[in-house]
Amino acid sequence: MKKIITIIALAFLTINCSSSKKVVNTKPKEIMDGILVGKAQKSDLQQEPFNQWFSEGYNSYTLTEEMEDAIKEKLKDYTITVFLGTWCEDSQNQVPKFYKILDEVNFPSKKTTLITMARDKTTPELLEKGLNITNVPTFIFYKDGKEVNRIVESPVISLEQDILDIVSGKTYKHIYE
Repeated sequence: MKKIITIIALAFLTINCSSSKKVVNTKPKEIMDGILVGKAQKSDLQQEPFNQWFSEGYNSYTLTEEMEDAIKEKLKDYTITVFLGTWCEDSQNQVPKFYKILDEVNFPSKKTTLITMARDKTTPELLEKGLNITNVPTFIFYKDGKEVNRIVESPVISLEQDILDIVSGKTYKHIYE
């Protein structure tokens, strides 16, 4: 009888352990020296130690009403994926401005995906796979699920003008094309 109970208990434990699913953490991970890596939210950049550069860049940036109106209507059909490095000066400069523009035109946060990268421009989940991310920040604009264009590292003219050119369907080449 003891053997039967032991066998049933072992079988139960084996079934229970083998049926457990591996859970992948989609929250950003802080790794050595304060770098975020993985999927993130704007709110993650508003926390220590990132809030200093994020808040400063966000609060000091202004968008003209003309530009706001021009971008607002055209941007609504898009989704955007942002790849950045919290360690990267260009990301620290451009990403807060980018979020200020999105907020000014009331772009829904659910239509923006933020991905933070390690110094080698990778993520543990390989979120960058097949997207040719060579420099950060990279802002990829999608319409109907297809990439339309991207801003890579720095804008050609200005962030708001480059966004307007992309969402207006104008010919646009990022600085590395």
